[in-house]
Amino acid sequence: MRTDEYERLDGLALAGLLHKGEVQPVELMDCALQLAQRRNPPLNALCHLRGDAALEVARQAKPRGRFGALPFLLKDSGLASTFLPSSVGSRLFAGMTSSIDATLQERFLKDGFVPFGRTTVPEFCIAPTTEAMQNGGPTRNPWDLARSSGGSSGGAAVAVATGIVPIAHGSDGGGSIRIPAACCGVFGLKPSRGLIPYGPQRGEGWGGLAVDGVLTRTVRDTAAALDGIAGMELGQPYAAPARPESYLDRLDLPFDRPLRITKWTEAWEGIDIDPDCLAAVDHAEEVLVGLGHVVTHKAPPPVKYSAFIGAIIDVMSASVAVTVNGFLRQKSVPDLTDMLEPAILDAYHRGMRLGAEAYALAITRFHALARQMEQYMQDCDLVLTPTLTRLPVPLGTLSMAEDFETFRRRAGRYTAFLAIINASGQPAANVPLHWTAEGLPVGVQLIGRFGAEDTILRLSAQLEAAAPWIGRYGSLAT
Repeated sequence: MRTDEYERLDGLALAGLLHKGEVQPVELMDCALQLAQRRNPPLNALCHLRGDAALEVARQAKPRGRFGALPFLLKDSGLASTFLPSSVGSRLFAGMTSSIDATLQERFLKDGFVPFGRTTVPEFCIAPTTEAMQNGGPTRNPWDLARSSGGSSGGAAVAVATGIVPIAHGSDGGGSIRIPAACCGVFGLKPSRGLIPYGPQRGEGWGGLAVDGVLTRTVRDTAAALDGIAGMELGQPYAAPARPESYLDRLDLPFDRPLRITKWTEAWEGIDIDPDCLAAVDHAEEVLVGLGHVVTHKAPPPVKYSAFIGAIIDVMSASVAVTVNGFLRQKSVPDLTDMLEPAILDAYHRGMRLGAEAYALAITRFHALARQMEQYMQDCDLVLTPTLTRLPVPLGTLSMAEDFETFRRRAGRYTAFLAIINASGQPAANVPLHWTAEGLPVGVQLIGRFGAEDTILRLSAQLEAAAPWIGRYGSLAT
């Protein structure tokens, strides 16, 4: 198979060729590695590559699961893998290895994914842009090299947007799938809390904010991937929401009535929204109405947004302290100053000072948002918002060189519509429907009720059919 043939097809199409014997796993892996070699250098999206070892795995692979033996990339988020090391974007954790596979990694492997490397992240996956010192420089946006690819799944979005892989692993604790999906023009779904396994070593991340998922070029690839990875594991602290037997099988089912969709065009506390981001929402409304759905404008629910961002800062700081201290119990480090970026070092010190009452109050704020959002959505099926309040920001705009609170509050203005959905536990997706006149992608977000991945996926498939985006690739890389 030639690389131009490989990159035109989504994951399910490639898997179909594998299952029919029309292409061999090693051919696909060779295509992925060729594209990675050509396209990654100016973008800096990949790390911990094991190309030769992955080629050997592919030579021995027998197609299985939904995806046969498909080249795949794991996010450098620390998801345990016996095959790939991880650094979580940090010099402190450089070369970290694991003796076990995470439950999610086991499910990826069982369904036919063949990892050959990891994708870049900001340090500890804690930023909406991917500019970690550990990676030797920023991960660049393939539509404009001076702009951010988003974060924290920035490398994953770039790899999908440039055709290196059709599907890549991502995770989302405050928008980290949806942000880079919006910046790079791909589809990215944040699943409901509890739907995707988080173990066996951990029960939750960031007080229940963090979930795993995938980024893809087609909606059906996300639906099929969910079919393979969704579902509870033993001892899981959160109950998984009810789900259909197959998201993929239901993808083309028509709705039995027009969906009721609420549109947000203003953010809390006077946060500005770029006109291009509002234009993307207007364009989405036009397509939705053309499909027969009903879109109405309504103000977002009243949220004390500054207090909510304060809660995120407290929980993230506590998590940094737990993570760093866990490392220090295994290995002595005389001075953390040269091992952690300034904002993360400040978060560590904040976490060490944080009181139990502040942490408990932060979790209570998250739980309150879940009730508030579910109550708000009783008279609608979905909420439509801009994914981001600005176009992909220029590199260096959100810098880890400042104190953690300043950094996270500025990030919170950029991602105003995202982290509240991590707190509520609801599913939400970035849909790449719109591009500016200069060729930059501008995403819109669809928010569903808890457990309503099926509704989001089915509507996203309708939007994809009405305004296709699969033929768009990060132009500068190709």
